[in-house]
Amino acid sequence: MVESLQGQGVVVTGAGGGIGAALARRFAAAGARVVVNDLDAARAAAVADEIGATAVPGDASAIVDDARAALGGTVDVYCANAGLASGGTEAAAEEIWAAAWDVNVMAHVRAAHALLPGWLERGSGRFVSTVSAAGLLTMVGAAPYSVTKHGAYAFAEWLSLTYRHRGIKVHAICPQGVRTDMLTAAGSAGELVLAPTAIEPQDVADALFAGIEEDRFLILPHPEVAEYYAARAAVPERWLTGMNHIQQKWEAAK
Repeated sequence: MVESLQGQGVVVTGAGGGIGAALARRFAAAGARVVVNDLDAARAAAVADEIGATAVPGDASAIVDDARAALGGTVDVYCANAGLASGGTEAAAEEIWAAAWDVNVMAHVRAAHALLPGWLERGSGRFVSTVSAAGLLTMVGAAPYSVTKHGAYAFAEWLSLTYRHRGIKVHAICPQGVRTDMLTAAGSAGELVLAPTAIEPQDVADALFAGIEEDRFLILPHPEVAEYYAARAAVPERWLTGMNHIQQKWEAAK
């Protein structure tokens, strides 16, 4: 158990299932006071009842004030976990691009904007961003998801470099496939690229807690992602050629 989390106020968005629910359960087990957020009020309530937490349903972009009130005035840890797995190419509808940007990036920005004044004043706060390996690499068949997850990672990185000397801790969780509804929604691309090495949501929570213990920014539930990320930076042409081979394989299988 991470002793420093005992009694802390924790908010987890998109926690009605999947990774969010696993994070909420893990924080509650560590002795934190947890707010479970989800657009689906019934799912949020079910998880909250299970772990002795408080449900605050609604849009993840606008729940900081209500969550803070539910925790007695202080949020110590904020997990920006809600996300959209938006597939499609450059031809995806403008509404799909806008929704992906709003949920996958701007919800994080809005939460940070609401939380940082108080955190900076007291010199502490922890922001956990559920990104995706797609934010470090990419994902075939999912341009809106890939682009906005790159944005989510960039924002988490910016928060960390800007405020770490003022007591703000930031973690970016970047898993590959996780056995959730989002993996199912990824369809044939998810089956080809993600399903073979998919892990359980609890594994992601375990990886985060290990990262908190070690004070690490980048959380890789799939350690091999570090090698892929290094290859992408070191030899981009080779990496892109390899990814294009996966794209061709996916196209041939459709």
